[in-house]
Amino acid sequence: MGNELTDKAFWANYWESKKGLAFEVPANYTFHKLLKQVIVENKTQTAIELGGFPGYYAIFLKKYLGLKTTLFDFYVHQKVLKEVLDANQLTEKDIAVIEGDLFKYEPKETYDLVLSCGLIEHFNDTKDIIARHLTFLKPGGTLFITLPNFTGVNGWVQRKYDMSNYDKHNISSMNPQLLAGYCKELGLKNVEAYYYGKFSIWLENRDEQTGITKAFLKLLWLTGKVVTKLVPLESKKLSPYIVIKATK
Repeated sequence: MGNELTDKAFWANYWESKKGLAFEVPANYTFHKLLKQVIVENKTQTAIELGGFPGYYAIFLKKYLGLKTTLFDFYVHQKVLKEVLDANQLTEKDIAVIEGDLFKYEPKETYDLVLSCGLIEHFNDTKDIIARHLTFLKPGGTLFITLPNFTGVNGWVQRKYDMSNYDKHNISSMNPQLLAGYCKELGLKNVEAYYYGKFSIWLENRDEQTGITKAFLKLLWLTGKVVTKLVPLESKKLSPYIVIKATK
């Protein structure tokens, strides 16, 4: 079995089918507090977003934090990229773009911050895909990885209503203790791995669901939000994400 759970055709179809991609990335974009903390503490100047097309985090870091940023992905849809940059008052000159295979590409430079958000769970060999990040990272630089948590309520939603999307994810990778262990084995320091965020659920194919299903999911979402407001804990069952932070 190959390491990838998806291929270029999958991503081409995925991005061409998506609507509403060209929006202005907000200053409070997901993980903004964590990223700002990393950048302030480490005086970060350069960053690369791996597997991040259409580059929302590269845009966020450039637009709000003034970093020199690069987007690297296996597939880059040029028309979509231009539309997203336009929506953020940026041009192709503001964000460097590399289209390449992470398993073959040899970095020509290294970066203060290497991040990926929703990448590593699409591969069978989790330790190996984390190791690929490190070839882009400067000594002393920061690794920042996030992935969805499909081991709780959100995972049940995926299995129940979008099994084809669920199957594109390596569920066994969604384990903070396992991820922290891999990072330490790879020689990383100051390793943190934890569940992140209050309750949330989503579906890539929400528009295809029946009215009854949409109503049920909205009720489930509201119930979860109330529970985590009363008991604001981040946990395996309710948190939508897992975060990894480490230094090289």
